Amino acid sequence: MRPRPMHGILYIVSTPIGNLEDMTFRAVRVLKEVAVIAAEDTRHTKQLCTHFGIHTPLTSYHDFNKEEKTAVLLERLHAGTDVALVSDAGTPVVSDPGFFLITHAIAAGIRAVPVPGPSAVLTALAGAGLPTDAFRFEGFLPRKEGPRSKRIARFREEPATVILFESPHRIAKLLASLLAGLGNRRAVLARELTKHYEEFHRGTLEELTALVRSHPPKGEITLLIEGAATRRRSAPGQEAGQEPAREDE
Repeated sequence: MRPRPMHGILYIVSTPIGNLEDMTFRAVRVLKEVAVIAAEDTRHTKQLCTHFGIHTPLTSYHDFNKEEKTAVLLERLHAGTDVALVSDAGTPVVSDPGFFLITHAIAAGIRAVPVPGPSAVLTALAGAGLPTDAFRFEGFLPRKEGPRSKRIARFREEPATVILFESPHRIAKLLASLLAGLGNRRAVLARELTKHYEEFHRGTLEELTALVRSHPPKGEITLLIEGAATRRRSAPGQEAGQEPAREDE
């Protein structure tokens, strides 16, 4: 039997983004074996734990208490207690406060162990039909038009597929900003991934803008936009040597 490390281990556990069948056997085992689960929303995680028969105590860990709670959790880890970090859905640290705890734990000499699983970013990319050889995840863009336009300008020449998160009531404004800043590129709007009403809407930014204005979407949204290099390549079905149409034609 290997000797137990002096410090506890921080497990970074991925949880389902919608479909509970995506929970891994390893994730269930780890959540049952640790001493405490640090959860973004304990009410949400409690439902997950109840479904899988996990009785481990929960403690809240979110943007508003992360500094105070990080100190508490580091103290427990230094005392030899194993801790699991989970977000509301998917892989922790992707657009949630988990990064703060992980970086401080590593700096303190604590072992951080990822337990891989569902991710909205990779799930959307897999089903979108846009190039996957390189992608750039930008999370949620700023809500205000000025800062949002500046961020969009930063990846105007980005050759990789760009992936964003957005809420349903702000998606129309985001699409309009992308259209103004990037031109009428191909894009994919993925909604309610892994859930019963999962949808992939594929088209141009102009077409998707019209779609969400006529049929406002509901649920979690992941948006993917083709990269600049893809725009410059010949479109499917275009004859070899033929110049692609200019955006102002």
